[in-house]
Order: sequence, then C-alpha cells, then structure tokens
Amino acid sequence: MERVIYERMAATQEIHWWFAGRRLILAELLKTLRLPPNSRILEVGCGTGANITMLQKFGRVAAVEMDPFAREYVSSGMQVEVAPGLLPQHLPYANRKFDLICMFDVLEHVERDQEALCVLRERLAPKGVLVITVPAYQWLYSSHDVQHHHHRRYTARRLRTIAKAAGLRPARVGYYNTLLFPLALVRRLAEKLLGQRPVDDSALPVSWINYLLYRGLASEALLVPRGFFPFGLSVIGIFHANQDARF
Repeated sequence: MERVIYERMAATQEIHWWFAGRRLILAELLKTLRLPPNSRILEVGCGTGANITMLQKFGRVAAVEMDPFAREYVSSGMQVEVAPGLLPQHLPYANRKFDLICMFDVLEHVERDQEALCVLRERLAPKGVLVITVPAYQWLYSSHDVQHHHHRRYTARRLRTIAKAAGLRPARVGYYNTLLFPLALVRRLAEKLLGQRPVDDSALPVSWINYLLYRGLASEALLVPRGFFPFGLSVIGIFHANQDARF
C-alpha cells in the first residue's frame, strides 16, 4: 500500500469504525478457540499495529510487516517483536511454531496466495489455529481495492478451496460484515452505474457517521462467535494444519 495509507491507519486505527469494529469481532471470536495459556501468536501483515494490543490478551505476540514505516511505528510504540517479511518466499521465524497465526485482510495483497498458505501451515504448532479474513466478492472490486493494492477478492468457497490445497483443514468458513452489506452494495452500484466519485474508505468519516458504522459492525460481535453469516462484505475462516497432508 502507499505510504499515505499507512500514515492514515496509524492516526485513526483506534477510532476508525472499521478497525475498531473488526477488532471487537475478532476478540470475541478468539475467545471461543480455547487457546493454550500464554499462547505463541504470530500476526502476519500487522500494518501499524491495530490488533496488537488485542492479541496480547491471548498470549505472546510476534509480528511480520513488509512496510518499513509501519514496522517502525509498531516497534517504537508497542512491546512486540516485528520482523520484516514477505509472503510467500520471505517469512521469518522459520524455526518457531505458533499456536495462533492471524492474517487479517492481508491475503488479498499476496500474489501467490496458495503458496503463502503453505508457508503459514509450516509455522503452525501441531494443534495450532490459523484465522484469516479477506474482502468478499470479486464483483465488488473497486477503486478501494486498487488503492490498497489488492490482487483479488474472495468467496468463502474459494478461500476454503485454496486452504485445503495448501494442506489446511477448514474448521469454519463463512462471512461477516453483513449488516452493512446493503449500504456498501448501493454505494458500489452508484460508483459503477452512475459514475459517482469513489469514497476514500481509509479516511475517517465525520464523527456521527463513524459512530453509526461502528455500531453496525460491532453489533456482529454478539453473533459471529456463534456462527458465520451466509454472505457479507468479508470472508472469515478458521483453519488447522492437516496432519495427513503430504507434499
């Protein structure tokens, strides 16, 4: 992504509706995974650290980030080990295994996504868990995806398929960010059919809009831990290493 987007993330990630709402949903979901005490956790593509503090409630966190500005921001302000890395060929911590690996809206940035999942599988402990979120539906691909250097968007079926091909066993795969789906659909159609100017999703909306969007997304924190939705703006998956896989 462009440097300006990382800078904007750093400035707004504590209060921006997307980061705050997603963080709440993921925290509630992770509580259901029954992770071991003091779990070894790796966040791949940590950005400017929006999720680090939340993840530290579940164990000892290490992180990977390719962008120098983001790495410096995290390492200077948070007590976490952040290593440079790039999937699939340059992922650090080759000699370590993790109980939980998180990749939140990162896989869409990786050109060779199945290879990347193979590498992550190798970093999982025998009973480790991989949690992935990605944007949904290629037909929603827009200027936002171009701006953020996304290679693709996903369906639950596609994420499940490439994960299985990479030697991962899907536990649960589905959707979230569903309650805001109609609003996003109308906006995308207005951009494509009416030629309306795209909205910069990374910018912080005015306070009352930011609050309403946050409440809409955050309300799913009561539902997602119990079951994923059949559709939504984001795909979410929980995976384990397939111990029977042979490569």
